Amino acid sequence: MSLPVDVVIPALNSASTLSATISAVRAAVPASVTVCDGGSRDRTPAIARDAGAVVVAAPAGRGTQLAAGAAAGTAPWILFLHADTQPGTGWTDAVREFVADPANGRRAGYFGLRFASPDARARRIERWAGWRSRRLGLPYGDQGLLIGRDFYRRIGGFRPLPLMEDVDIVRRIGRRNLVPLAALAVTSARRYERDGWLARPLRNLLCLALYFAGVPPQTISRLYGR
Repeated sequence: MSLPVDVVIPALNSASTLSATISAVRAAVPASVTVCDGGSRDRTPAIARDAGAVVVAAPAGRGTQLAAGAAAGTAPWILFLHADTQPGTGWTDAVREFVADPANGRRAGYFGLRFASPDARARRIERWAGWRSRRLGLPYGDQGLLIGRDFYRRIGGFRPLPLMEDVDIVRRIGRRNLVPLAALAVTSARRYERDGWLARPLRNLLCLALYFAGVPPQTISRLYGR
């Protein structure tokens, strides 16, 4: 049985991970998959098309790309996923349960975070992400976001931000309207392995602090990038 969901994946030079992400979605259930490409110089668009996804071109910047991908679909629900994140075991049941509840028309769901790494330091960051999501209402984009299309439009959708677009939208959704889904999102640990299991979270925390201090996301992006 198909899901009444458009899966939207922003991508930029994501050839190494995108095929596995789309395959994980389409192997579990028939679903519309839209890849919003930000001008990749590798085979990302071709890989997406070969995997059965619709490709939409958009200016680089995750917020802009996510908005373009959402606008391209028509399903009553949207599931936003990163190109290096695969929904884990049981995710379709979790999505079906969420969309079947009429009360969730004014809520959004997110997955628990799991890194594709056996490193014990990954487990510590996963626990921190769970606490941050539950207590602060701040799930990040690599945990996915499931939201009704009408609610998404009502809150203004993704804004054209180069950074912090995930924090921006969940703040508008509101902590009390964010619901943990009974499934995991398994995301690549590549950035943490490259930057360090301590340095990367500290960098993310500093970006978050600057954002809450009122520093424009464009400035944060120029200072720290992705």
